Amino acid sequence: GTLVVAALYKFAKLDEYEALQKPLLARCEAHNVKGILLLAPEGINGTICGQRKGIDNVVSFIRGIKGIGQGLSYKESFVSSNTLQQGPFYRMRVRLKKEIVTLGVEGADPLKTVGTYVDPKDWNKLISREDVVCIDTRNTYETQIGTFKGAVDPRTESFREFPNWVSSNLDPKKNKSVAMFCTGGIRCEKATAHLLNQGFENVYHLKGGILNYLKEVPSSQSLWDGECYVFDERVSVNHNLQMGSFEKCRACRRPISEADKKHDMFEEGVSCPQCYNQYSEEQKKRFRHRNKLVKMAKARGDTHLGSDARPKKMRKLREQELGKLADLTPDMAIA
Repeated sequence: GTLVVAALYKFAKLDEYEALQKPLLARCEAHNVKGILLLAPEGINGTICGQRKGIDNVVSFIRGIKGIGQGLSYKESFVSSNTLQQGPFYRMRVRLKKEIVTLGVEGADPLKTVGTYVDPKDWNKLISREDVVCIDTRNTYETQIGTFKGAVDPRTESFREFPNWVSSNLDPKKNKSVAMFCTGGIRCEKATAHLLNQGFENVYHLKGGILNYLKEVPSSQSLWDGECYVFDERVSVNHNLQMGSFEKCRACRRPISEADKKHDMFEEGVSCPQCYNQYSEEQKKRFRHRNKLVKMAKARGDTHLGSDARPKKMRKLREQELGKLADLTPDMAIA
């Protein structure tokens, strides 16, 4: 059958966000909906997957939360259960956070100030202007498999690095018009707020992010080049929002191509050309053990959900990155 993947977020004042965790998780589990949702005082962010009826029920529950309502940013894509037997997610998690996406600077509050939203149909015209600098706010492992033609890649490893990149590479006096984009739109909410706080005049962002653009703009008119990284087991989606050609390195979680898998530095579940030198032999030994357990579980028809093989530092980075999850986007937990 076909599963619905829903990427969503909303900046809203949620004073009693902690009290929402258990009922939201219970609602998802009751309808066999899996994924990850982040709750924080500033709103909700996440990506979930399930059957049509289950997704509709959970989204209705979320829209019923005081402060959320119909203003929820919401995008759907679809995946065949034949393609991904377990679906894009193995389980459901509802996590409490200080922020639903972490920029790492004070004062970037989309509820107070935010850039100008640009509909996908108007995006090409905007980023083709000579006076506009177009910036990809995503991280290197995302930008390396796809981006807009002519976009500037800050080459960040974490969204927290973005403010420093801005201060070193952009000037409000020279860069009068700045257009930004991300997977599902949520990172740009904070990125545009930050730029406006820094004195930039004309700050734009792609409404609904890359996922919305791929949905609304025909490939024949598209300025998108490549595939779009997503924060789930699909790894990437193509211009038709169908599962892309990349897989995921189970050690570092970065996307890998067929060419990467043929590289001498690739070992399934242990390393890829991008992370081969990051880990010690002791860590790789643990990775091999975990990969063996995964294969044994798969042979039994089970899903291995044991402790993550990655070192604590990498897991912490992943936790931070889940803050863009509409982006998961779903957009991950995120966008």
